[in-house]
Amino acid sequence: MRVGVLTGGGDCPGLNAVIRAVVKSLVRQLGAEVIGIEQGFLGLIQRRVRPLDLRAVAGLIATGGTVLGTHNRADPFAYFGAGGADVSDGVIAYARELGLDALVVIGGDGSMDIAHRISLKGLPVVGCPKTIDNDLEHTDRCFGFDTAVAIVTDALDRLTTTGQSHGRVMILETMGRYAGWIALEAGLAGGADVILIPEIPYRLDKVIEVCREREQRQRFTVIALAEGATAEGGGLTVQERIETSPDPIRLGGVGNLLRHQLQPHLDCEVRTTILGHVQRGGAPTPFDRVLATRYGHAAAQLIQRGEFNRMVVLRGNEMASVPLAEVAGRNRHVPADHPLLQAARDTGVSLGV
Repeated sequence: MRVGVLTGGGDCPGLNAVIRAVVKSLVRQLGAEVIGIEQGFLGLIQRRVRPLDLRAVAGLIATGGTVLGTHNRADPFAYFGAGGADVSDGVIAYARELGLDALVVIGGDGSMDIAHRISLKGLPVVGCPKTIDNDLEHTDRCFGFDTAVAIVTDALDRLTTTGQSHGRVMILETMGRYAGWIALEAGLAGGADVILIPEIPYRLDKVIEVCREREQRQRFTVIALAEGATAEGGGLTVQERIETSPDPIRLGGVGNLLRHQLQPHLDCEVRTTILGHVQRGGAPTPFDRVLATRYGHAAAQLIQRGEFNRMVVLRGNEMASVPLAEVAGRNRHVPADHPLLQAARDTGVSLGV
């Protein structure tokens, strides 16, 4: 058996751990030959691959990023290098030329959408859910999310001490796109006084009220703010638009917007910190290393059982799988009745409403 593996979309802590687990499981359990595809689907378009054996993946479990490289605009069905033309037939032809019996795609909702369309053209595919945003449907946890939460929590801890020292409102803008999972979990872990997420449009007067009250009592306020958060009646804060990207809207800057909105109403200084790509870099946490290993192993087991065109998922503490069609291009948001939201309210955290 010969199996290809690629990492698509943005980078994420734990990608190398998944690659390692896929290769080691396939080689040891099936005696398979594994082909690493460079820079996501771009490697299949531009014919750039390399063999992956046990030696090639040794020691990767703690390494951040992806040794295969990745690309977030290499859609074979609308290839930017060919003026947006569909080059998927060439990708399928190259996969057959390589003798691939299956393809493991490690990526987010965009990569799963491409993987699903590739599977419909006859190439057996297995998906692994990757995103620090934790916003893929049907899985409780994506690898990379725990690492991002740990990084944001550490930043909130540091902002708390400087906020206390100077008596300031400290705003931390997190990643997450249109979902508030990072801001919510890190906000709770970091003891934020206000947590603002896309799923709950905030009222500016309510945020001002919290800051004023704390200004008199505690002297400082810490706000965890998701990049996709919006005020009631307002829209997303868009940093830029990149029309050639599969997700042309690039969010960013809502932290600075909120700072300008708050400052005229407060006596203390308001400062904003935007972590950006710091949340996606570095070594994965032990939790993410284990989860990534479980995902890679589960993907190999699906191949061994001949269960294709599915994505492995985590439900509770058990591995399962769902059809790619059910996750392709879909996002999972924080539900209104999520227990973490109730925990936040009951412990005095403001959600801006």
